[in-house]
Amino acid sequence: MDEPVQNPIKYACSNPFNVAKLSPRKPTRFDITAPQEDLQKMAHFLDIHAVKAYKFKGEITPKGKHDFSLTGQLIATVEQACIISLEPVYTKITEEVVVTYLAKMPIPEADEVEIPEDDTLEPLPETIDPTDVGMEALSLALPPFPRAPEARMDQAAFAAPGVEPLVDADVHPFAGLAGLVESLTKPPKTGD
Repeated sequence: MDEPVQNPIKYACSNPFNVAKLSPRKPTRFDITAPQEDLQKMAHFLDIHAVKAYKFKGEITPKGKHDFSLTGQLIATVEQACIISLEPVYTKITEEVVVTYLAKMPIPEADEVEIPEDDTLEPLPETIDPTDVGMEALSLALPPFPRAPEARMDQAAFAAPGVEPLVDADVHPFAGLAGLVESLTKPPKTGD
């Protein structure tokens, strides 16, 4: 079995399941609520101001003889810096998480490989840690450009020394088209 890259941070709420000991017939349920010490570690790992709450509840279900499926709901509240004002921005994240672990993960043999459409497939590891799965889902769900509702970007003007700055009002992407339309709609000039 291939072992995926694991989160190097160990969390108190982490409870990895040994795949060899999972029931082959019934689901194994989990309900994880991170304590304060883990919330701080999570924020550090995600490189954000804070994780205010983290709850991941779901189950690991056998699929066939050797495969498993992890399904669950992640609910987290995070604090990030606004990209404009750097003020705190709070976001509540609710994500449905689905991962299918395959004992025999198909390995493409071509020189060029396309990314599969189903991004929920993973090779079956020796242990499944729902906390790490939830952290991966949380990192993918974070707003990439958090913005406070009242944050406004002032006029940006950049130029080399001695050059008049080009400002937003000077840039009109369709200004050239107006001249073209005008020249096409005017009757052609006739020679005298």
